[in-house]
Amino acid sequence: MKIVVMGPGGVGGYFGARLAAAGNDVTFIARGSHLEAMRTKGLRLDAELGPLTLAKVSVAADAREVSKADAVMFAVKMRDTESAAESLKGLVGGGATIFTFQNGVESADRICRVVGDGHVVPGVARIGSHISEPGVIKQIGKFASLAFGEVDGKQSPRVTAFHAACKAAGIDVSIDPAIGRELWLKFAMLAPLAAMTGITRTSIGPIRDHAPTRALLDAAVDETVAVGVALGTGLEPADAARIKKIHDGLPRAMMASMAHDLVSGKPIEVDGLSGAIVRLGERAGVPTPTHRFVASALAPFVNGPPKV
Repeated sequence: MKIVVMGPGGVGGYFGARLAAAGNDVTFIARGSHLEAMRTKGLRLDAELGPLTLAKVSVAADAREVSKADAVMFAVKMRDTESAAESLKGLVGGGATIFTFQNGVESADRICRVVGDGHVVPGVARIGSHISEPGVIKQIGKFASLAFGEVDGKQSPRVTAFHAACKAAGIDVSIDPAIGRELWLKFAMLAPLAAMTGITRTSIGPIRDHAPTRALLDAAVDETVAVGVALGTGLEPADAARIKKIHDGLPRAMMASMAHDLVSGKPIEVDGLSGAIVRLGERAGVPTPTHRFVASALAPFVNGPPKV
């Protein structure tokens, strides 16, 4: 299968490398030092689920350099959604389908507004990973999975073809007929995790160890689930307890990618996580004081470290 990976970070880099190692024709669209490292040294996975070194990979600075693709794995940071989607218009015009694995719950709609309806399949990536150094993806934990599906829940040739490619690459993958609920389940897990690991600049272990931070984490989960229930996303009130159990089972060293970006001095995605919960909560009439506090406290870091 001919695949383009937009954003070879923790998600795109990890799963794209697995797909390339399985013999798929994968081109990574990268930038900066990560791009240069991949050009000169390839791509390496420092992964608990099994290390992998690709000494040579196909990499480009712009998707417009690629003539054709069957599938695009879309995993750029949320702030780059529209510009990245714009660069894919040529590939979409040639028949490519965009499978989006971004954080948040607004990705598919934002991409569709750029490339048009009918070209995007929403998906969920569950993995603890980040760029540890240029050309290297660090993965921790015993899980790394993908789920995706058509919005109407029906099977389609494009979904089954990409599923088959992922399965052949040894990826834990599923076609989900209720992908909207799946997106919100991940969102209700990730947004609180990002909020708390970001604002404390530490991992989930110490947050769970201390009653005040654990209470904030749980409150952030409750708020997110309440918003999802009010909006009719498929979430149920009982999902809050399920998500808290997921937090209990995460590796102690787990930090959300937003927290890694924050401590590395990079722009952060808080507007699409806690910020989105605040916006959607206002629409649904659901108070979100914990996420409002986090979004406000981290606002100076949205574009990177503030000037002092």
